[in-house]
Amino acid sequence: MPDTWWQTRQEREALTARLLSSFTNPEAARRDLVRRRGLTKLLDWLERQPGDTWQDRWLASGADAAGLEWTDLVLSSDTARFRRDELLGGMTLLIVGQVIRPTYRWLLRQRLALMLAEARQALDPEGFARLEQHAQDAIGWARSDAMNKLTWLVINKSGKVADITVGDCVELTESLEEYHFRGSAGRPLFYALLKETGILPADAPPRLRALRIEGRPSIEQIVNKYGIECRPIRNLIIEYLTERAPDLDHTSLRSIARNLCRLFWRDLELHHPGIDSLHLAPEVARAWKDRLAFIRDADGNPVRPRVNFRSELVFVKAFYEDIARWAVDDPARWARWAIPCPIKASECATKKSRSGVKSRMDQRTRTQLPLLPALLRAVEQRRKAAEHLISTARSTPEGEVFTVDGREFRRCRQGPSGRIYVLELGTGKKRNLTHEEEAAFWSWATVEVLRATGIRIEEMLELTHHSFVAYALPSTGEVVPMLQIAPSKTDTERLLLVSPELAEVLTAIIFRVRRGQPALPLVPAYDVFEQTWSAPMPFLFQRRYGSEDRALTRSYIRECLVATSAAAHLTIAGEPLEWRPHDFRRIFVTDALRSGLPPHIAAKICGHALLDTTMGYAAIYPEDVITHHRTFIARRRAERPSEEYRDLTPGEWEEFLAHFELRKVALGVCGRDFGTPCAHENACVRCPLLRVDPAQKPRLEEIHANLIDRLAEAKEQGWLGEVAAIETTLAAADQKLQTMREAAARTTTVSLGMPDIRRSVGRSTASST
Repeated sequence: MPDTWWQTRQEREALTARLLSSFTNPEAARRDLVRRRGLTKLLDWLERQPGDTWQDRWLASGADAAGLEWTDLVLSSDTARFRRDELLGGMTLLIVGQVIRPTYRWLLRQRLALMLAEARQALDPEGFARLEQHAQDAIGWARSDAMNKLTWLVINKSGKVADITVGDCVELTESLEEYHFRGSAGRPLFYALLKETGILPADAPPRLRALRIEGRPSIEQIVNKYGIECRPIRNLIIEYLTERAPDLDHTSLRSIARNLCRLFWRDLELHHPGIDSLHLAPEVARAWKDRLAFIRDADGNPVRPRVNFRSELVFVKAFYEDIARWAVDDPARWARWAIPCPIKASECATKKSRSGVKSRMDQRTRTQLPLLPALLRAVEQRRKAAEHLISTARSTPEGEVFTVDGREFRRCRQGPSGRIYVLELGTGKKRNLTHEEEAAFWSWATVEVLRATGIRIEEMLELTHHSFVAYALPSTGEVVPMLQIAPSKTDTERLLLVSPELAEVLTAIIFRVRRGQPALPLVPAYDVFEQTWSAPMPFLFQRRYGSEDRALTRSYIRECLVATSAAAHLTIAGEPLEWRPHDFRRIFVTDALRSGLPPHIAAKICGHALLDTTMGYAAIYPEDVITHHRTFIARRRAERPSEEYRDLTPGEWEEFLAHFELRKVALGVCGRDFGTPCAHENACVRCPLLRVDPAQKPRLEEIHANLIDRLAEAKEQGWLGEVAAIETTLAAADQKLQTMREAAARTTTVSLGMPDIRRSVGRSTASST
């Protein structure tokens, strides 16, 4: 900000003439009289303050720092009677005329909506009109909030709307956090308007949150936050981490820094002030290990044993050994730090601790596996109950009482945000039904997707509309949907088959996120571990938050699962059972291996690089693994001799594709494996592998009626063998009809709207000419 400008240097006579001629209206004579009296009083008062300009006098008076009480300073300085509204009117003229530019400390504590509206008309009417037109689709309160913030920026910084920079937005956001009401700094519409209209440069962050969330720090910043006092050791750790950084992701780098800085060296400095050497005396090393073995409170008292104690020792041991190894190749740089490691190899042995962790994980999985159906029923019922409650509330006029499931509610007045609130009369609690319905839906979607795919939570949150891959059979054109899992932990992508049940869940998610629009909103996502923002993408797991769409975060998913766990009322030995996202991955692997899936296939599905990792997830006994694996190997060797392990011929590939065409029957699709004959001699009604087509319900009802007639005839004729056979077929037909009715009762399935692969980013190649 400049120290001075021409308006604040004007003489009083010229200043008064300019303000009264520019900002008065003959049709508002009474208002102008009030403003004229207030202007006279303010100028009289400011002339008695020290300074060369009106701005200097304003700051020297202390009024800027007084906030809402600034008028008391003026009123108490003179015995003449002036009303507060006169001073506010005079202040409006000084601000709109750019005579003084109050700081954010003063501006953000005022409630002068008329002054802000007049400032927009006086300072940059075209610029503000353009932004307000662009914000027409926003909620009224959000649009008003954004326009006020932009007006504060222009008043404080002068110039036009087009002169606003990213740095101005950062400064305003920090001032809002300090001087304004809670939550105001997080309202992002003002920044979005500047970005979308091209006022901010193209390389500006796409969202305001990117300015408020800490970016990825450098290695020096990571180390400095731990406050290491010994500069040589601090520099050594920075150099060590810099050397290892190319082979590590950012999460692992921060983890090593935390271990070496906070748990190792900073702990030594606190208990041994002045220490400056990595060569630790035996008693010093032993005392440090004893402290590390326990999680401690702020006073240093042990709270509980550290579960990963030995793993933390491994980091420090690697630190010493890496330096010793590098000293051989570059002695000038590392030799003076090459010191024997105070940690023995036996102290880092993790076999026993890993066995204990594996045992606890297996016990948890064996307990949860039989309770999974109850959880699925609970999340489905909770979702339907929340939808029914909010739909009933929407149809009820404000202030009216309605009853749902025997409980009485009163519909509250709907606020400007559009959220639905009710008062539960039985408890007197005010409930946010919009939030409850959102949490119930995303809890259901999370549980269904995780248990059907076994993917990690970060992989689920990274699913986008482009994750759908369609494979079409060459002969029939039938589309087989696949789900592409983006590279995450192992940096390898994989494809999963989308089952009909999973497709129904994904369809519901897309239908909700799209909100009637032709495409999903493009939103960036923040990775809390890598501390980076992704490019705007059509993420499936996103929701409306205020005036913008945001990708769901891990913390929100965990909050939803905690609420789901409490609502499900599932207990273990009398204690509530809390479900976590990774529980479903362990259950998926355990159930797959118990069902006979070969371990190496399960490893590919889960994206594990090592088979041992997959077996660590499976809560099954070793003999089960050995039995299933030996059975699979014996069957495969018997059915496919070694000479058949070769590439497929075109004829064999055609035979494989033809198998899927032959599975199409009158009532639906047969689910038998390739190369296996029909085990029920084409009696499809009886076959449990038949996947019924809801469109064939009339045909099955006709067969069912015919079976009833045949059963009556067989009983009349005394054909007891025929009676038994028809009753078996009739029971199977009843079961399949019931399945069709349940499928029809669910939410109507809509098109997934798969993106055209040829137009998808990263999947198309330029045609050669």
